[in-house]
Amino acid sequence: MKILMVLTSHDQLGNTGKKTGFWLEEFAAPYYVFKDAGADVTLASPKGGQPPLDPGSDTDETQTEATKRFKADTDAQDALARTEVLSTINAEGFDAVFYPGGHGPLWDLAEDSDSTRLIEAFAHSDRPVGAVCHAPAVFKHPKGADGKPLVSGKTVTGFTNTEEEGVGLTDVVPFLVEDMLKANGGTYEKGADWGSFVVMDGKLVTGQNPASSEEAARKLLALL
Repeated sequence: MKILMVLTSHDQLGNTGKKTGFWLEEFAAPYYVFKDAGADVTLASPKGGQPPLDPGSDTDETQTEATKRFKADTDAQDALARTEVLSTINAEGFDAVFYPGGHGPLWDLAEDSDSTRLIEAFAHSDRPVGAVCHAPAVFKHPKGADGKPLVSGKTVTGFTNTEEEGVGLTDVVPFLVEDMLKANGGTYEKGADWGSFVVMDGKLVTGQNPASSEEAARKLLALL
């Protein structure tokens, strides 16, 4: 069982001068769900190497069992420091793909042609595709086999407009995940802000926010 995890390489939070990147819990929780199930996990990012960590995801308040485990796991830290370059990845070698969030993907992965190509390869061959929180941004450009946006007619979720408002970044981000999914024809559903909420539609798994990371990974795993 081989699972590809794709992380952002983008570290600038718009024009704020602040840093962003991937959200630690959204990487760590799914990573250990997959590893504990015996999966062979490959990590990739557009630039390769160490992906930028959103500093907001590494505070005392944001620590979880998974993030604490990661901080004590030198093998996982080493793997994360050496992500493969996304353009070199062949989708044929994997059973599923999963995208952790953080604000970074809104800028790079959402517009990345290699990511779009990968997602389409998985979706068109009926292999599971998962994304959590801001990572459903990656569904901005991929098309289904019918030529329509991949999420068109599918039930999906992702970071809510009210959650984005809650972190004060509505006017900073290049687009709102909820609005984009709706604009692409997705049937957008959401749970309570900051609570775990995951949607499955066929082989497409989406999670709403950081708290949804583990459940989203478990649902992806169940499809395998």
